[in-house]
Amino acid sequence: MATTTRQASKTITMPSAPEESVSEPVTQRKRVDGGRFRLQVDRQTKASYATYEAAEKAGLVIKKEHPILQVAVSDGVEGVNKIIELP
Repeated sequence: MATTTRQASKTITMPSAPEESVSEPVTQRKRVDGGRFRLQVDRQTKASYATYEAAEKAGLVIKKEHPILQVAVSDGVEGVNKIIELP
């Protein structure tokens, strides 16, 4: 029976973490800009607007082109969602 000898084990030292901190974590999703009213299509946030009227106008355009989609405007401050219906 042939015996094989193992080589001595080696120790690997990892370099220390860089001292610079990462300011923003890397994510797959794009962060929505800071508007108060968010336009949501099928519960996915698509855009952000400063006024409710601007968000509702953009939502109506989408709803007219694709009536089967659920389009809503969400108020980030008050936490209220309003679903856009065709007139």
